[in-house]
Amino acid sequence: MVIEDAVEFVCEHPRLGEAKSGDLQGIRVYKFTHNRQQYLIAYRPPAEEELKAGGVEIELLFIDFYQIGTHENFYASLKKYLKS
Repeated sequence: MVIEDAVEFVCEHPRLGEAKSGDLQGIRVYKFTHNRQQYLIAYRPPAEEELKAGGVEIELLFIDFYQIGTHENFYASLKKYLKS
């Protein structure tokens, strides 16, 4: 339930996560805590052009989620996944 809540929050606020650079350019990471453990969610939000649909209200928004996990080896694992 906690992960579902965090994913829903990201869907409502796709620009909130920390923007990454370098090998992870275009990826954002949202951090949340559960039972004193920090978790990270890696995702790619929609492009700015998609959010600004010429004044048209957007009813459906796609966000690509890549990985959810603890900090340990998170970024190394994410880079490996994105390269494959």
